Formats: sequence, C-alpha cells, structure tokens
Amino acid sequence: MIARLVFAALFALAIALPADASQIEHYVFEGYAIGGTDPVAYFTDGKPTEGSDQFTAEYDGVKWKFASAANRDAFVADPEKYSPQYGGYCVTGMSFGEKVDTDPAQWDIVDGKLYLNNSAASRRFFQKDKPGTISRADGNWPKIKDEP
Repeated sequence: MIARLVFAALFALAIALPADASQIEHYVFEGYAIGGTDPVAYFTDGKPTEGSDQFTAEYDGVKWKFASAANRDAFVADPEKYSPQYGGYCVTGMSFGEKVDTDPAQWDIVDGKLYLNNSAASRRFFQKDKPGTISRADGNWPKIKDEP
C-alpha cells in the first residue's frame, strides 16, 4: 500500500499529455515513438540515441526515427525485437495499471526486451523487483492497451 502511495505521488509530478488515436497503443511524443529516440541503439550502443529525420520507418501505425540506415533496417526486419514493451509506456506505471509517459533516458533491457520508465524514481522502483513489476505489467497491458 505504501509503495502504491509513493508511486502515485511520483506520477502526480508527471505531466499528462492528451492522447491522439496513434497514442493509444504507443507512447508518441513530438510525432514519433519514444520521442524520436532510436530503439535499436539501446541494444547496439547500450544507450539512448537520438534518431535522425533522414532514417525513419513506420510500424504499427506510428513513426520511428533511427540514428542510421543500418538501425532502421534492423528494426524493419524485426520490429518486435527492438520495440519497447507496452508500446513505450512506463513499465512501472503499467504494473499499477496506468499508461504513463516515459523518459528515454530511463531504460533497462531485461531478457532481451526494452523497458522504459517515466523517471529515475520509477526506474529505481522497477529495479528493486524487475520480475514482479514485469509480471504485473504483463497482466495489465492487455486490459488497458486500447484505452486512451
């Protein structure tokens, strides 16, 4: 119960943005999934990397940016491998049944999957119990993925 209250207080600080149709299953910021951060770079470079307008692709109804043609091509060949879980929404928020925006700098790769968080605080919460947080988020995602 205390964890839920702490988490609610952390999210009270987050700015809620209105969702458009493309943001239902994917967190989109400034017109691009992950706000234009290259999803492949988390795996290849081990860090968030800004994508370029020169290298883009569309997947699952949203636009994605990439730092290079090679990253774009890798993504197009296997988007499920590189797409963040829960459409790029915060894994910790999803574990509480909430769609929460993310900060691309707050990330982890667990068992070959990319998980994003809203803040350093929500990432610390996630890191204390990755399996439990992922399990709860996995259970909540099918119920709320189509909600705005």
